[in-house]
Amino acid sequence: MLIHSATQLLTLSGGPQRGRVLGQLGMIEDGAVLIRDEKIAAVGKTADLRAAYPNDPMLDAYGCVVMPGFVDPHTHVIWGGDRAKEFEMRLEGAKYLDILAAGGGIISTVRATRTASIESLIAQTRSRLFRMFAHGTTTVEAKTGYGLQTATELRLLKALLALEEESRIDLAITFLGAHAIAPEFKDNPQGYTDLVCDTMLPLLYQWWEIHAPERDLPFVDVFCENKAFDLAQSRQILTRAKLLGFPLKIHADEFDNLGGASLAVELGAASADHLVKTSDADIAALGRSDTVAVSLPCTPFGLAECDYTPAQKILDAGGILALATDCNPGTAWNESMQFVIALACRAMKLTPAQAIAASTINSAHAIRRADKVGSLDPGKQADLLVLSVPDYRHLGYRFGTNLVKQVIKKGRVYSVDMGYYRVA
Repeated sequence: MLIHSATQLLTLSGGPQRGRVLGQLGMIEDGAVLIRDEKIAAVGKTADLRAAYPNDPMLDAYGCVVMPGFVDPHTHVIWGGDRAKEFEMRLEGAKYLDILAAGGGIISTVRATRTASIESLIAQTRSRLFRMFAHGTTTVEAKTGYGLQTATELRLLKALLALEEESRIDLAITFLGAHAIAPEFKDNPQGYTDLVCDTMLPLLYQWWEIHAPERDLPFVDVFCENKAFDLAQSRQILTRAKLLGFPLKIHADEFDNLGGASLAVELGAASADHLVKTSDADIAALGRSDTVAVSLPCTPFGLAECDYTPAQKILDAGGILALATDCNPGTAWNESMQFVIALACRAMKLTPAQAIAASTINSAHAIRRADKVGSLDPGKQADLLVLSVPDYRHLGYRFGTNLVKQVIKKGRVYSVDMGYYRVA
């Protein structure tokens, strides 16, 4: 298929974008892209590609922006229940960490998730993935973490593998057994840390070898934060995971600066995520590294906080900045990367071009898939969006609506209509 006559074709070619280079869209006006065998075969001017491939099926994108599908590199998309009551409590003045310490927050979702059947978990998560796809996300990272016991965490992994089999979205799976201290270990956080290291991670390795032998090992993540896992415990978990061969991620500096970002750099983690209270020293370490700084602006927005990731400092330091939804039931139930872009432009002073690059090629790098998705380079997977607008700056400028007209996943076209999609 030849997609042609795009008012603006955004290729995002050239690999992940560091520092002030962020925002290079590789734009081709009146652009075209050739798809063959589920991959991108060529990009260029419409006149050139139509002349070279006159017999291929055509898709006319006149008046539209064509760009890579969004990559969402940080979500907690699988869970049971909701936390609408806690949202109201926060509006009445309760603090998130206090709710967590009192058995709410993550722990309340843990209770709902532990008691949910795998069929229920799959059904609830399917609808979220459906909405993500309809809003242009073609690859998403999906964490466990609402089990906090070995059996439930493995059940969440099983559900995610089943969802990827049936879904159009590609999943990058992350094991987050260290999302919070399990309620059974409320007074013994070190005991739970040891359980994650000595039991969960070795069993995860064995389970994965049996159930997903053809796939790369999942990421292992930890919530490095006061009232969760301190820096020493986070180091213990990630070091054990690295010795077993797992790639690493970390939640760091959402509420307090404990040094988690520098730990991520030291251990060669793929990303450090949240990064709201990150120190200048940690930012400098990120700037010297290949660890991606993943910002989750929906989280402070959802908590009605004023502080966001210091994106401009990260760019000044030469860091690799990415954006994600953090889709979760407590602080950021949002399935749209378009809203993330709009929020990042306002709260973090990114330009639309910078936010788009942070949501495509850089976010693909945050899950180590920049060689497969995130840009329209020949040889990459044919994951594209056709937007119903003629200028890319409408992303960021507009919010609360869906600008995606068509999603093209592995070369197959899906038309979006009022938040739903159908095969075109």
